[in-house]
Amino acid sequence: MLQKTEFHAQDVRHFLAEYRKAHPEDVLTITDPVSDDQDATALVFALAAKGRAPIVELTSVAGLDAPVVTNIFGSRDRIARMFGTDVAGLHEAYQAAARRAVEPVEVSDAPILEQVITDNIDLSALPMLKHFATDAAKYITSGIIIGEHPDTGAGNLSYHRSMINSPDTLATSLHSRGHLWRLLNMAKEAGRPMPVAMVIGAHPLFMIAASARLAFGEDERWIAGGLMGAPLEVVRTPKYGIRVPAHAEIVLEGVIDPEAHVAEGPFGEFTGYSSDRSTNNLFRVETILRRRDPILVSVSGGASAEHLNLGRVPREAEMVEKLKQRFPSVTAVHYPASGTHFHAYVALDQQRFGEARQVLMGLLAWDPYLKTVIAVDSDVDVTRDEEVLWALSTHFQPHRDVMIIDSLPGNALDPSATGVGTTSRMGLDATRGPDFHGTRALIDAAPRDRAEALLRAAGLS
Repeated sequence: MLQKTEFHAQDVRHFLAEYRKAHPEDVLTITDPVSDDQDATALVFALAAKGRAPIVELTSVAGLDAPVVTNIFGSRDRIARMFGTDVAGLHEAYQAAARRAVEPVEVSDAPILEQVITDNIDLSALPMLKHFATDAAKYITSGIIIGEHPDTGAGNLSYHRSMINSPDTLATSLHSRGHLWRLLNMAKEAGRPMPVAMVIGAHPLFMIAASARLAFGEDERWIAGGLMGAPLEVVRTPKYGIRVPAHAEIVLEGVIDPEAHVAEGPFGEFTGYSSDRSTNNLFRVETILRRRDPILVSVSGGASAEHLNLGRVPREAEMVEKLKQRFPSVTAVHYPASGTHFHAYVALDQQRFGEARQVLMGLLAWDPYLKTVIAVDSDVDVTRDEEVLWALSTHFQPHRDVMIIDSLPGNALDPSATGVGTTSRMGLDATRGPDFHGTRALIDAAPRDRAEALLRAAGLS
């Protein structure tokens, strides 16, 4: 039976209003007019250069009839707050919430049904931004495409960059090793196009759930319910009956034709490079669902903290849990922004010589994105690049402490990978080892506290 819903709990607007009340210093609202050509990206990167990562709200963007909200995921502190914890507890909190996965509940009415457009589709009316000078066009960066298994109805959610190809079609790039690609090939074998829906703008926890790595046949919409602590409220799209968030801002319904290919790219990817590597798929839009006054929730592209955090947090949480189960000596794992998705740092209390190398091999084997992993002792703060580099400079001997494995599958967007998408992987053991001689120079807690108090009194905290 369909249920009637209250229009707030799973709403990005509700999230923004509540977050602004609790943390007004962490939301930057720009009311001055800005351009739709790179200004949003420039603001996010300029803030990052100053060590800041607030949510950015742009109320007056040229050429858009909608306000823009971006950089929601630019801060790990903010993501941790969504789970009621701090950064140190984020991985464990995410895994605990994801394990409470719950089936979505279908509701009878919803904000996303305020406007349903089926005739004269014109995608030029969608609010979109150009992110980088090298981008081929304006891009949808927060588009979550939902495909459903034709027999079981199990959904797959994944992010896919998209640009307008014609008034009623988008050019998009799928992931050729992903589950949506598998569903597309199933449609191809059946001789039919694949029905899909693209969600643009939803509650941040739904957006994080869409980044979860699940087995084929498992459904990220269930994970979204676990993260939210309540079943995800959904409605069915008018033509194909795909279950989409009831509280989304914009949803595009249509089909991806496995036989149709169009030009797509380049686009500024997480590597920091403009990439034209693409599956060049065509998404034909047949229905637009939207609120009367939609918000454009945009994800900052390129090697931005937002882009990297959104993709990394679920992956890190899975890796950390798996690693700690197998190696209880592991105390922390961190994927630094400086390494995009390709580097990780792991800290451990090594119980016997060689254990760090086992840990390195585990991470390099389990995470297909990783190229380089550095192992350090537990007293090294893996969230600080300078501490890891210090450990590397003082504990590491290249002839003895490096492992290299060649010709493994890598990430297709890695500009240094081979034409067939393989990569080498490297583990660096920067733990001290049994024959290390040296005592770390430390400062006691009391003088450190006094120093902090003096800086606060001087207005320098």
